Amino acid sequence: MRVSTSAYYAWKKRPGQLISAEMLHLYRRMKELFKQSRNSLGSREMMKKLRKEGFQIGRYKVRNLMKKLKLKVTQRIAYKVTTKRNHNDEVADNLLNQNFDPLAPNHIWAGDITYLKTGEGWMYLPVVMDLYSLRYCTPGRSANE
Repeated sequence: MRVSTSAYYAWKKRPGQLISAEMLHLYRRMKELFKQSRNSLGSREMMKKLRKEGFQIGRYKVRNLMKKLKLKVTQRIAYKVTTKRNHNDEVADNLLNQNFDPLAPNHIWAGDITYLKTGEGWMYLPVVMDLYSLRYCTPGRSANE
């Protein structure tokens, strides 16, 4: 177990800690609330929920108990499904065949759309680019600007 002899005997002499029924109830309730939140409930919100249920507890106590119970918050990533593919549709021909080095301007253009989550909701940023000059244009602008 890779524990020194003196550490083992010091542990053996230490009295066991008794957990009161109220504290055990608090532990179980915290674990349940955390599970219901899908591991996203932080110490502030946990404290608010526990206080609504009648527990007299502060934020720092909640924070310490969350560490003790190994309740670590995992932040969910904002994700938007952007491709709704119909497998019956035909696939477009690959005209470039991985040749991304055009010989003259205005021969090969590429585009993409990026979705961004903002305070106003989901927004998108479309970009169209000439692969020869690497100039780009966004909606409402021409490539010559």
